[in-house]
Amino acid sequence: MTATGEPAAQEWVDDHAGPVVRPYAVTGGRARPVTGTFDLISLVTATRADVGSEAGLGPEHVAIVGLCQRILSVAEVAAHLDLPVGSVRVLLGDLVARNLVRVREPRPTSAGLPDESVFEAVINGLRAL
Repeated sequence: MTATGEPAAQEWVDDHAGPVVRPYAVTGGRARPVTGTFDLISLVTATRADVGSEAGLGPEHVAIVGLCQRILSVAEVAAHLDLPVGSVRVLLGDLVARNLVRVREPRPTSAGLPDESVFEAVINGLRAL
């Protein structure tokens, strides 16, 4: 408590990682990427090995480019960085706009799948049991 009786502002600190930064701070308060939607299984690969000279990139941007020297999914990138997928999507949008990463969206798998009515019939049949 302070001298005025108000609770003291506590610094957000993690014992192992140091100061904790909220996800919205990492993305500059943005909730949507500037480009792309990025499915969880979209594959990300870096287009360059070194981005240290790029102005305006945060440490998370640089970390993504470093991780994506080998192909990773969006979900894997988020797991490696320990960030929410939404934040990683915003960061990936920044990197795609600068042509620092390439993202391959998954192919649609609807070809060869039965019509939705078949699934409904199966569900209704299971419920009747």
